Amino acid sequence: MREVGYIEGQNVSFEEQAAADQYDQLPTLAKSLVNRHVSVIVVPDVVSAHAAKAATSTIPIVFLSGIDPVKDGLVASFNHPGANLTGVFMFGGGLGAKRLELLRAVAPKPTLIGVLVNPKNPNFEAQLSDVRAAAREIGQDLLIVNASTDADLDAAFATFVQRRIDGLIVGSDPMFARRADRLAALTARSAIPSIHDWRLMVSAGGLMSYGTNINDSFHQMGIYTGQILKGTKPADLPVVQPTKFELVINLKTAKALGLTIPPSVLVQADEVIE
Repeated sequence: MREVGYIEGQNVSFEEQAAADQYDQLPTLAKSLVNRHVSVIVVPDVVSAHAAKAATSTIPIVFLSGIDPVKDGLVASFNHPGANLTGVFMFGGGLGAKRLELLRAVAPKPTLIGVLVNPKNPNFEAQLSDVRAAAREIGQDLLIVNASTDADLDAAFATFVQRRIDGLIVGSDPMFARRADRLAALTARSAIPSIHDWRLMVSAGGLMSYGTNINDSFHQMGIYTGQILKGTKPADLPVVQPTKFELVINLKTAKALGLTIPPSVLVQADEVIE
């Protein structure tokens, strides 16, 4: 927002609301922002976007979505979103097949692949659809386990260890992103190769990530928010779609797991953490 002339404490202020992983609290939090007559509502995920959309049809909303916002009913189209919403589409929900392919390429003898999802996320089934389809096509067995609390995570990894999974796909969910360090520690302790959606998970110690650059997405949200504050209507700002997906590999984690990343995978990497 600084790039478009807005500096906190000088000509803009922020009112933050957090649901602390309780999705059912989002409608109440959205209404509280509406009641405070904020100028723009910025939301970091599609569930929050729907809560904000239900709370107001007039206050502009800038969203970040991992699933298609047109098919999901957030906007009318990418080029002409209409109404009071626009934002960034990260294409997160449609990358499960590629993540499965990459994980199978580095995991030795991938007989059983685990998938970790948060069932409290209303869109978790959409995240699973392409993973399941890709797995069926190649005959890959999946072990899908739910987790929505810290205790659930401990139980999930106990199950993964007991079932001797050969690799783990971690679903896209804010709860998992906020627990990047914890997930890295659990995968390391359990000696499980993992693939995630965002680079920050790999920086924390996960093996790989494949997805869009979340920092670029947040940057674009800030630009759009500033433009809206200057008078541009959300309906006139096309939803930004990803043009590039990045593969990040943590070689330190690979070494700790006793894995050698194949050259065919390394050559695809946009960044290697050593």
